[in-house]
Amino acid sequence: MAKNHKAPVVVAELGRPETPAETATRKARDSRLYRERKTVNNLVFSLLVSLGLVLVIFLMVPRGTGGFADHEVNVTTLAAEASPSAGRDLVAPEVPQEWKAKQAELRGGDKVTSWQINYTTVDPATGHEAYAAVTQAFTSDGEPVEDLWIAQQLEQQAPTGNEKLGGMEWITYDHTDRSSDNSNVLFALQSTWGDDTILVYGTDSPATLRLLATDVAKSLATSKGTE
Repeated sequence: MAKNHKAPVVVAELGRPETPAETATRKARDSRLYRERKTVNNLVFSLLVSLGLVLVIFLMVPRGTGGFADHEVNVTTLAAEASPSAGRDLVAPEVPQEWKAKQAELRGGDKVTSWQINYTTVDPATGHEAYAAVTQAFTSDGEPVEDLWIAQQLEQQAPTGNEKLGGMEWITYDHTDRSSDNSNVLFALQSTWGDDTILVYGTDSPATLRLLATDVAKSLATSKGTE
């Protein structure tokens, strides 16, 4: 019995059956479009998987209820630990209990090494917070710290006077007309202790920073056994 051959299908847009060449072209096009759609789908799926992994990692990272506002370091302990590396006693002033020492570290440089303490200060009457810092800088060969380095720490501000606090002579930098939004140095004091340069500065009031400088002087005097 003869096998019946299926009549060619008429393609609507052609109005006639496809030629073998047209059929091959159509199949090749359909295959290409399928692969392209599959690639896009895979990309979307990969992106969703990546986002899901990021979310999982984010949720797995432990986070306390505090943060920088609650962060505080023990200046006295850190100063004692860093002093052998510095080759000298490092200043650790006593400050009001309301203050928080955010950082106390020994910083090395090409020519100057510095002991840097950063505080968040608090006015107990108003609760207003500000910034205060203490820097004890020195060189490995005992040469004076260069004026350029000091100027960089004090944001290139010019000295405005001199005064004596805690038995030490200080150069003052009174620039309280500046905005604390754009500067960390509204008022500063500079002195020397042996071969070391001592800086006290910040955005708190001159009166508060003078008290800090006095506490710094007491700490230095105690470390030398002269108090």
